[in-house]
Amino acid sequence: MAHLRKFSLMAATFLVITCAVHSAKAAEPPADLCSLLPAADVSKIMGRAYDPPEKSVAPRPFANTATGTDCHYSSKNSGSKLWFRAYVDPSPAAAAELFAKLSKFFGTPTPVSGIGDEAYLDAQHALHARKGKVRFYINLGVDNFTPTIEKQIKDLGSKVAGQL
Repeated sequence: MAHLRKFSLMAATFLVITCAVHSAKAAEPPADLCSLLPAADVSKIMGRAYDPPEKSVAPRPFANTATGTDCHYSSKNSGSKLWFRAYVDPSPAAAAELFAKLSKFFGTPTPVSGIGDEAYLDAQHALHARKGKVRFYINLGVDNFTPTIEKQIKDLGSKVAGQL
């Protein structure tokens, strides 16, 4: 009977450790941040075909902060462009601090609920969002902002946040 208890305790310990390790790995964003927003998803949500993103390094917002990834998507037919920028900060607390600090540069923010840990639309109608230690930005760069475009940008943000 003692062997059975010892085995049960060992099995339970192994299960807890395995789940903890899996959870920690699942929280890490992918190395290719553009993969958080595949062109197929952009095309489906926007209702027109977009090419795979052109990737580049996004600048540090402040000294001693991380560089990010810029993903530029071009529509195959309409010539419209979509810009997705993402950063991975050292911790959720560091990301939250930078998110708050940066929000002051984009005009009066309009809070958006249901996307990540926090999100807002800026004065130019671009979406800024944070989930955990990842901050991201989505901008369609249109002059005539409509409720339909706002919904599309929010849907893109939800898609990204849902993968983090």
